[in-house]
Amino acid sequence: MGTGEKRQQIIGDACTVLDQEVADKSGLGGIADKAAYAVVKSIKPGFMRQAVDHLLDEFLDVLSPIIEEANSKNVKPSSLILENRSKMANSLLAVTDRRAEKADNAVVRKSYDKLRPAAQKHVEAAAPRVAQLVDKYVDA
Repeated sequence: MGTGEKRQQIIGDACTVLDQEVADKSGLGGIADKAAYAVVKSIKPGFMRQAVDHLLDEFLDVLSPIIEEANSKNVKPSSLILENRSKMANSLLAVTDRRAEKADNAVVRKSYDKLRPAAQKHVEAAAPRVAQLVDKYVDA
């Protein structure tokens, strides 16, 4: 997906979704998640935007079948994302798992490893926001 203004808007919106999802976490697990996220964000200014930018094309690749199926059924992608939260989460996490394995930064790798065991439920919980994000740009 190119390098233009639309891509930058998608990246910004995706970072907002990430920030909102982390902010919504509560309890002891939420505290740990927020701390790990803060560590990753503090690595360097703009790190999360850069990470989303690097992952975006692969995320779009794994979401494409859902979008195509929605188009063929003449429904919004959000409806299929919400119906198939687990599949969507597994697909997105497969992308991040592959990338994390190759991470040069030990802090990033260690933080990812700490977050990964709970990631499936967190990504599934994020399905409504992910669905809205996809609908916003598929309709655009």
